[in-house]
Amino acid sequence: MSVPPAGHRQVSLRGSSTREISRDALLQKVSEERQLRSHLRRAAAAALSIQRVWRRYLVVRVVSEQLHEEWEVLINQPDINLTKQWISSMMLRPFLFFITQPSSWYKGQEDKTLKSISACFKIILNSINSKDASKNLCSFAVGTPEERSIWLYQAKKLISLCSFLLARCNHSCCKDGNMVQITATAMRLAVSLTDCKTWEKIKSGDTRAADASVESLIEFIGASQSGTYSCLRRYIAHLGSHASLEKKNSSTPANDQFLITASAVTIALRPLHSMRAGRGADQNGASKEYFALILTIPDLCKRLPPLLLPAIKHTSILQPSLDILLISKDKIFEEITKLEKSEVSSGGSSTIPYCGWALGNLVTLSTEHDDLSNSGGFVQGLDCCLYVDAINCVSQSLLKFFEESKEMLHSFDDSADTSFIKENDTSDSYSRTLFMDLLKPICQQWHLRKLLVLTKEDAMCKRQNNHDSDTETHARSLKLLDVVCFYYHMLRIFSLLNPSFGSLPILNMLSFTPGFLVDLWGALEISIFGHAMHKLQEPKHDTESAPSSSGEQISSMTQRRNFKDTSNKWSNVFQKITGKSNDAEDTNLVDSSLNSEQNGEALILWDIEAMRQGSECIGKDLMQMLYLFCATYGHLLLVLDDIEFYEKQVPFTLEQQRKIASSLNTFVYSTFIQNGGSSSKPLIDVTVRCLNLLYERDSRHKFCPISLWLAPARNGRIPIAAAARAHEAAFAALPGNIFSGIPIQSSVLTTIPHVYPFEERVQMFREFIELDKASRRVTGEVSGPGPGSIEIVIRRGHIVEDGYRQLNCLGSKLKSCIHVSFVSECGLPEAGLDYGGLSKEFLTDLSKAAFSPEYGLFSQASAADSSLIPSNSAKLLDNGIDMIEFLGRVVGKALYEGILLDYCFSPVFVQKLLGRYSFLDELSTLDSELYRSLMQLKHYEGDVEDLCLDFTLTEELGGRRIIHELRPGGKNISVTNENKLHYVHAIADYKLNRQILPFANAFCRGLSDLISPSWLRLFNANEFNQLLSGGLQDFDVDDLQNNTKYTGGYTESSRTVKLFWEVIKGFKPTERCMLLKFVTSCSRAPLLGFKYLQPSFTVHKVPCDVTLWATIGGQDVDRLPSASTCYNTLKLPTYKRSSTLRSKLLYAISSNTGFELS
Repeated sequence: MSVPPAGHRQVSLRGSSTREISRDALLQKVSEERQLRSHLRRAAAAALSIQRVWRRYLVVRVVSEQLHEEWEVLINQPDINLTKQWISSMMLRPFLFFITQPSSWYKGQEDKTLKSISACFKIILNSINSKDASKNLCSFAVGTPEERSIWLYQAKKLISLCSFLLARCNHSCCKDGNMVQITATAMRLAVSLTDCKTWEKIKSGDTRAADASVESLIEFIGASQSGTYSCLRRYIAHLGSHASLEKKNSSTPANDQFLITASAVTIALRPLHSMRAGRGADQNGASKEYFALILTIPDLCKRLPPLLLPAIKHTSILQPSLDILLISKDKIFEEITKLEKSEVSSGGSSTIPYCGWALGNLVTLSTEHDDLSNSGGFVQGLDCCLYVDAINCVSQSLLKFFEESKEMLHSFDDSADTSFIKENDTSDSYSRTLFMDLLKPICQQWHLRKLLVLTKEDAMCKRQNNHDSDTETHARSLKLLDVVCFYYHMLRIFSLLNPSFGSLPILNMLSFTPGFLVDLWGALEISIFGHAMHKLQEPKHDTESAPSSSGEQISSMTQRRNFKDTSNKWSNVFQKITGKSNDAEDTNLVDSSLNSEQNGEALILWDIEAMRQGSECIGKDLMQMLYLFCATYGHLLLVLDDIEFYEKQVPFTLEQQRKIASSLNTFVYSTFIQNGGSSSKPLIDVTVRCLNLLYERDSRHKFCPISLWLAPARNGRIPIAAAARAHEAAFAALPGNIFSGIPIQSSVLTTIPHVYPFEERVQMFREFIELDKASRRVTGEVSGPGPGSIEIVIRRGHIVEDGYRQLNCLGSKLKSCIHVSFVSECGLPEAGLDYGGLSKEFLTDLSKAAFSPEYGLFSQASAADSSLIPSNSAKLLDNGIDMIEFLGRVVGKALYEGILLDYCFSPVFVQKLLGRYSFLDELSTLDSELYRSLMQLKHYEGDVEDLCLDFTLTEELGGRRIIHELRPGGKNISVTNENKLHYVHAIADYKLNRQILPFANAFCRGLSDLISPSWLRLFNANEFNQLLSGGLQDFDVDDLQNNTKYTGGYTESSRTVKLFWEVIKGFKPTERCMLLKFVTSCSRAPLLGFKYLQPSFTVHKVPCDVTLWATIGGQDVDRLPSASTCYNTLKLPTYKRSSTLRSKLLYAISSNTGFELS
C-alpha cells in the first residue's frame, strides 16, 4: 500500500470534517459550559441576597434613627404621666428596638445613644422605686400572664443591655466619667430587676409570683444565651490588679468603680445562689458558665476589691463550681479550650493556659493564708475531699496541655529543677510569676497538715462505721492516695512552670512536714510488699556495739522468695541479716561480712518481685506514690546528716532504708531492661536521683549489703566487652539522653553502674582503654615502644619541672609510648634502655614528688586522713593551676597504662572529678572541727542570733585574711533560727564545692585528655582510689606466686624460691605490703589480680660467692636483697636458710631503699 506524499490532504472515510473535535474534548467543553452557567446562577443569587440584606439594613437603620428621634421628642415632653403602661409600651418598646441596632453604636451616634440610655434607665429606676402601683413597672411581674410575659421579655433585654455596657466599661481607658456613670446606673438597674425585695408596693400575696418572675430572669442570666458571664469576664479582665488600679487611675471615682464591680459580682452570683436554694430550672448551666468564664480569668482575686472576695469564697458559690467540674469536666474543658482559642486569635496571651488560671483561682478561693506567718486554713465549710478532687481534675488537664503543646515538648528533656518555658519574654516570666503566687498556699505546711489530718479522721470514721451496721455514709472520704495525687500534680506543675526555683518551694515543704514521708512510705510499702509485710517489723539493731563480720550473713537461708508468701520470706531474710548481729554495728558493715552473703538466695531476696516489671507495668496510683516519694525523699537526703540518718534513724530506720534502696534499685534496673519509654522519664529521673543519693551515702558509710545493689542484674548482665562497646557508642552518639535509641545496657551503665560488680566494671574500664588503643592504631598513631614514640630527657633532681616542660603541651598525644632517658645528679646520662620500666619509674617518681605536701600543690585532707586534696595556696604559686592540670594528665597516663600509684585522693576531690556534688557530711574528712561546730549549730535549740553570725566565711591565704560572702549581701544577713540550715549548708558548699572547684576543673581537664569522663562515671569515689592505687592493704600470696616470673637461673622449684614463698606467707599483712612497695613502688596489689601487673612480678637470681670454710661452717650469704622497681623485679641472693632470708628481706624493705642495696 502506497503512502500519500507529505502535505497531501487526508479524507475521512466516514465523511467527517478535519475541523471536527474529538469526543473527549467535546465532553470537556460541555462540562466547562455547564459549570459556567452554574456559576452565573449562583452569582446572581448571591447578588440578590447581598442586595436584600443591604436593603434590609438601610431600612432598619432609617427606621431606627427615625424611632430614636421620635423617642427623644417623646421623652423630652414636659408633664408626662409616667405610668407603667406608658413606660412599657411607649418608652421601652421603641427603645429596645433602636438601641440594639449596630448603627446606634457608630462613632457619630454613640454619645447620643448613651444619653438616651441614661435617660431611660433613670426613668425605669424611678418607676421601680415608686410607691404608686400604677407607676411601678415591676408590678407587671405579678400581673396577668400576658403582662408577666411582656415584663420578662423586656427585663431580659435590659439585662443584656446592662451586660453589654459593663463589657464596654474600661476604667483604665475612660477619659471621662460619663461611661462609668452610665455603667453604674445600668448595674443598679440590673440589681433591682433581679431582686424583688427592692420593689416598692408589692403585696404580700404577690411575693410568690414576683419570686417566680425573678427566678425566670435569673435563670436567663445564668444561661449562655444572655452573655452575662462573657461580658463580666471582659469587664474584670480590664480591671487589672486592684491595688495598681487604685494607684494608676485616679480620674475614676472609687465609689463608682466599686459600685460597678460589686453590682457585677452580685449579678454573676445570683444564679448560683438560686441554684443552691433549689429554685430555677437549670441547675448546672450557670455553674458551667461561671467556671468556664469567670474562674479562668487570670489572677481573678487580685483584680477584685478585697471586700468582695468573701462573697465569691463562700461555700455556697465555691462548692457548686467544684461539683459541676467533676460532673461535666469534659464539656467544661472543651468550652475553656474554645474560649482560649477565640481570645488568643483576637490578641490574647497564652503563656499560661486558662485551665492553669482556673487551678490558681480555685486554690486561692478555697484558702485563707498569711504569707508572713506561714499560717492559714481552708474556707469554712469547704468539703476538702471535693476540693482535692477538683484540683486533681484541673491539674491533669493542665499537664495534658503541656504534653500536647508542641512548642513546649522540648522542655521535657530538661531536669526537674529547670523551668518548663524558657524566659524569652519578660511578660511571659511575669505571667508565670503571677500564676505561681496563686499556688503559694500549697507550699505552706498547714495545707498539707490539714489534708493529712482529714485522711486519718476519715479513715477512723470509716473503721467506726464498718463496726456499726446501722451507720451508712455515702460521702466519699479523703484518702492518702488523693493527697498523693494532689501533690504529684503540683510537683510536676512547679517543675515545669516556676521560673525562679522550679519545684524547690513545694519540695521544701513536703520534705520537712513531720510524718508525711513516713505515711507515704507506709502506703508505698503496702503497695510493694503487701499488708502482711507492712506489719512486719525488722529486729532493732544495736548501733552502739562493736562490729562483727557475721552481722549481714544470709548464707543459711533455705527459703526462696515467693510473691504469694512475701511476709514469711522477708521475715526470714531480716532475721538472718540481723538475728546473729546483736554484737554488730549495723552502720559499719565491713566488706568481709558483705562478701560472705553474696549467694544466689540473697540476690533473689533483694530483687523485689513487685518492681521487676519496671515503669511500664506499674499502676497509676503506685507510679504517683513512687514519684512523690522519690522526689521528696531525694530532696531530704541532700540535707539529712549522718547523725540523723545513722544514729537517730529519722525519718526511717536502717531496715526501712534497705527496703527503700532495694525497691528503687530493682525498679530502675527493670525499667531500663523493659525499655521504658519517654512517658516514664519524669518518674525515672526522680527514682534514679533518689537511688543514687542512697548509693552514695552507702558508699561513704555502709548500711546495705553488697548483694542488695547487685541483685537486679544477677542474671541479665551481658558480656563485658559488649557492654563496654555499647556504653562507648551511646556516649559518642547521644550523650545525656537515656531514652533516644541508646542500648539498654548502656543506659544501665550510664545511670546505675553499681548493679555490676566492681571487678566487672574494672574490666570494662580496661576494655575501654583497649578499644581506644585499637582505634588509635587504626589511625596510625604509635601506641607501643619503638620508632615514633615520645622521647624525653629527665634530670633526677628536677623530675617534676622537666616532666611539666616536655609533656604538658602534648595533651591527648600523651597516650603514646614515652621513652625516658634519665640524667643523674652529676649531669651524666644513666645507662639502660627503656622498655617500659623507666617510664613506670618516671611516672611513679614524678607523682611521688609532685603530690608530696612539701611541694605545695597538694596537701593532706586532714591530720587523720592521708588522702590528698589540692592545697588552697596552690593558686599563689607560679603556674599553680597549670601544674595541677599537668598532674591530671600524669594520673590519666597512669590509669591509661595500668600503673599503680601509691597514694589516693580525698573523696571530696574525687567527687568533683566524677562530676558529682559533695554534701555536708563529707566535710568531716576535710575539717572535723568545722564539721562538729556546724552540727552543733544545726541542732542548737537556743536562739542562734545570740551567736552574732552572718553569711560570711573568713580564710587566711598568703598571710592575708579574706572574707567570702556565702550569698549576695551576706555581710548584712544575720544567721537566725529560720535560716541556720541555709547557713550550715552554705558553709559546707563553699568548703566542699566552690573552694575546690577551680582546682578540680583544671585537674579534670588534664585527666580527660587521656581518660574519658564517661569511663570514670562507672565508679564512686572510693572505687576510683582503688582503681588508681590498687586493692586492699593485703594481697593473695598464692595469686602472686602463680603470676611470678623467674630469671637469672631461678625456677619455681629452686630451694631459695621455695624458702622465699614460705617466708612471705609468714609475713604480717603490713610486711607483705612493704615488700610489694619495695619491688613495685606501690603497696597495693592490682585490682583484678597480679596477672594484670605490668611488667610482671619477677624474682631474679643474684649469684653470691661464698668461701669454702663459710660453706663448711654453715654460714649464709651476707648480701641484702635489692629491687628494680621500674621492672617490678626482686633481686634475691641464693639464701640457704629461711631465717636468714626473712631477716635480710625485712631489713631491706624496712630501709626503704632499692638500687642502693644492689
